[in-house]
Formats: sequence, C-alpha cells, structure tokens
Amino acid sequence: MRGSYPNTRLRRPRATAWSRALHRETILTPADLIWPLFVTEGKGVEEPIASLPGVSRWSVDGIVARAKEAVELGIPVVALFPNTQPDRRSDDGAEAHNPDNLMCRAIRAIKDACGDDIGVLTDVALDPYTSHGQDGLLDDNGYVTNDDTVAALVDQALNQAEAGADIIAPSDMMDGRIRAIRMALEMGEHHNVQIMSYAAKYASAFYGPFRDAVGSGGLLKGDKKTYQMDPGNSDEALREVELDIAEGADSVMVKPGLAYLDIIYRVRAEFLVPVFAYQVSGEYAMIEAAQSVGAGDRDALLMEKLLAFRRAGCSGILTYHAPVAARLLNG
Repeated sequence: MRGSYPNTRLRRPRATAWSRALHRETILTPADLIWPLFVTEGKGVEEPIASLPGVSRWSVDGIVARAKEAVELGIPVVALFPNTQPDRRSDDGAEAHNPDNLMCRAIRAIKDACGDDIGVLTDVALDPYTSHGQDGLLDDNGYVTNDDTVAALVDQALNQAEAGADIIAPSDMMDGRIRAIRMALEMGEHHNVQIMSYAAKYASAFYGPFRDAVGSGGLLKGDKKTYQMDPGNSDEALREVELDIAEGADSVMVKPGLAYLDIIYRVRAEFLVPVFAYQVSGEYAMIEAAQSVGAGDRDALLMEKLLAFRRAGCSGILTYHAPVAARLLNG
C-alpha cells in the first residue's frame, strides 16, 4: 500500500535532527572501520608519503603507537603492509618467509602492547617482497605462475599466523590459494585465525599511491591483468566469491570500493558472509585533492562515501581515513 499527499509527507520525519537520527536506515560507527598502516625499517621513523597526503610509513614503534591510538578511538582492527628495503627484495620474494621480517616484527610488537584489545590483519601477497613488483613468482616468459605462487603464499601465511596475526588477507588473486592456506592453518593448529579473502580484486587504476607506499610501484614490470579481475566483469566476481567461501574464507573483500558498489551489493545479496570494501589509495587521494583545491569539504565527502559502502551492504571498510572518521563519529 502506498501513501499519498498530504496524508503522507516524506519531509515530516526529516524536519528535526533527532527525527532524522531516529529514522536513519544505515549507521556507521568506529567499529565498522579497519585502519591500513605502512611499516618501514628503523626506530622513531615517520616517512610521509607524497602521493598519500596525511599518510606515513612508520617504524615498528610508531606502528605500535598507531595501534594504541586505534584502540582509544574504537577502531577494532589495523591492517599491516610492509615497505621492504630494496636489498631484501628478490625474484622469489623470499623475505616474505623470514620470521623476523618487518611484518612479523610489527605483528608481535602490536600483540605484545595491545593483546586482544585490537585485531591485526596481514596482507598475503608477494609484491612487497619481489624485485619485479608482481604478486607472485614468474616463469621464464614473465608470466605469474599460479601453483608455485600458492605454495609460497601458504608459507607466508603460516609465517604471519605464527607471529600472531588474527586475520590473514590474501590479496594476490591466485586460484586455489584460500583452500591451501586454510588447510595449512588447520594443520598448524591455527584454528581461530580468520581468512578475509580479497575475493573480487579488480585490475584498477586506483592503486598507484599504495604501490608508492610499499615501494613496488617503480619496480612493477608489466601489469597485473592476468590475475586481477577485468573491471568490465560482474558475474565473474560472484564466481570468485563463491569459490573462496567454499575454500574456507570467513569473510570476503571487494577492492576497490567506490567504483564497485554494484559488486558489493550483489555479493551481499547473494552470500551470507561478511563483505568488506577497501577504500583504496586513489580514492583517499581524490578526497584529499578535492579538499586542497576547495572543491569539497573533506569530512563531509568522507562520511558520505563511508555511508555508501555500508548502505551497499558492507560489514566494514578498510580506509586510510579511519582515525579521521572515528574522531568525527566519536564527536
């Protein structure tokens, strides 16, 4: 049954702030946010990232301070990404398996300082460790191999789990890696380590500043279109998600976020699993650029975008703006 004017006035509930709050369909809280952080070598180091204004790489002690800040703000999870030094990069990404690498040291330091007050999500892919910037191992023709890469990713995931990671997040888009990682975690008695799969990760133009942040941008030879998804495909995303759920993913991610709200909506409608979005580096930079030239208010633009992710069906959002958004939400 549909109402008609004047018996129904849709402006009536919008007339006051308390009424708008009462009738609001989509709610955003700090608990819906995950804060991505970049780790670098040294002590007392903060390295601002030029293409990500307001974002820095931090040495491990700085990462611990950011994790404590997240706890205070009510942000439940931090996501870690290492900036591996050039002399530790190799064709096979062997540094990913080093139990004393940047990622593992940061995990242990956060868990020692914060315990279970915060979750630690770790990226599983080889691009921060390879000298060629690809997410996997190359054959003689420069093609990213699948099965050999999966074996390397399993070792990387176990390395991070043993360091104390709470959520393993494979971002590589290799076929079959979720099953292989889940089986290895089970066999290693890491029964409560979650897997958040980058299930629908597109070959996007919005990743540039991130690659600068982890130091792989200038190294990348070719592109990643043989494993990341074609931006023109939607049904394929559902197939990717379905496979990853069947293989043992606890939650799935769509990346990037804003340009793929339709994918988020379809995944949420089709599958009864938590769906996350990554508001990627290019999206972050666009908001900051709009603010810098007076084209929009940063805070208003940010909150509208985050609400769009939640409205589309996201359980949570990875965003470099997490501390800004949390402060706004906390008043």
